[in-house]
Order: sequence, then C-alpha cells, then structure tokens
Amino acid sequence: MFRAIGGGGAQAARLLAPRRAVLVEAVRGRKSRSDPVAKSKAGRVKVPPPVDPVEMVALKERYTEYQMIVRALRLEFKEEVLRKKYQEETGSLAEERARQEAEEHQALMAWNNAENLRVLRVRMMRIEKEREAAERKKLEAAIQREEEHKEFLKEKEREILQLQEEAKNFITMENLDQRIEEALDNPKNYNFAVDKEGRAVKHTVLQ
Repeated sequence: MFRAIGGGGAQAARLLAPRRAVLVEAVRGRKSRSDPVAKSKAGRVKVPPPVDPVEMVALKERYTEYQMIVRALRLEFKEEVLRKKYQEETGSLAEERARQEAEEHQALMAWNNAENLRVLRVRMMRIEKEREAAERKKLEAAIQREEEHKEFLKEKEREILQLQEEAKNFITMENLDQRIEEALDNPKNYNFAVDKEGRAVKHTVLQ
C-alpha cells in the first residue's frame, strides 16, 4: 500500500480536499461564435470512429477498477493523515487524562474503603447495643418473674396462715360436745332487720 508523503499541513489539506471538476473553455479564444465555418471544413461530414463492443466492455471494467483503487488509496491516505494528526494533538492529553483517571480511581477506592470501615463500625456498635438491650430485657423479665414468684409464695403463705387461724374454730370430733354446749349457752338470733347503712335495727324474740 502507498503511504502518505510528508509535507506539512498544506499537503494534507490537498489530500483531504474534494476533487474538483476540470474547467474547459467552451470556445477557443482565437475564434468567436459569430465567425463562419472555415472553407476547408464546409463540406466535411463528421463520422464517429467505429467502436469495438468487446474493447468497450473491457475499457469500462478497467475504468471501474481504476476508480475503486483510487478511492481506496484516497481513503487510506485520509485515514493515516487523520490518525497522525490525532496522535500529535491528543497524545500528551490522553496520557495526562489516563494519569488523572488513575489518581481519581485511587482516591475513590481509598474513600470507598474508609466508608466501608465506617459503616462496619457503625453496624458493630448497633449490633452491640441491640445485644445489650436484649440482655437487659431478658434480665428485667427474669427479675420480674422472680418477684412475681415471691409475691405468689407470700400470698400462699398468707392463705395458709389464714386457714390455720380459721382451723382453730373448726368443729372436730374432739370439741363437738364443747361447741354444742357453748351454742346452747349462748344462743344467737339471726332474725333482724338492717337499715341502708347495714346496721341492725330490729330483732325478733327467740322462742
């Protein structure tokens, strides 16, 4: 393949410039349109030259191939010129940009690691507080159950003492005769009326 020939920006501009049409004068300068036909050409009849069909097809194919080759060469030259121009203009900038991106990436990674460490510490503190709160609630529940159990035992002790005190007045086989004599000696009249305050105001006479 051909390579672009160095020669500065002017040559690159010429290579990249679009092709212009060939300018051809319509009439020669030595003869105007109003001049008559020359006497030597007055009776001449123009006959087109004979055309060989096979040769015409071959020329057309070769011309098409020639156009394709020239177009490919122009594109190759254009691509190489643009590549060199881009490398000259952006080579140092690309290196600086890559260095800045690397520094930014390192800074972001450091910030990310610090943030992960901070979040981990916060999570550990929250877990520790939750564990302490759970243990405290568990201890308070155990203390409350212990107090309720003690209160239950005290209540049962009071009931037992009350039953023991009431048991002293129970009628048994041993004191049955004595209780009968006491009831006969001290009769009680339960036929009485009470007022609104619950005081006995009227008794009936025992018979």
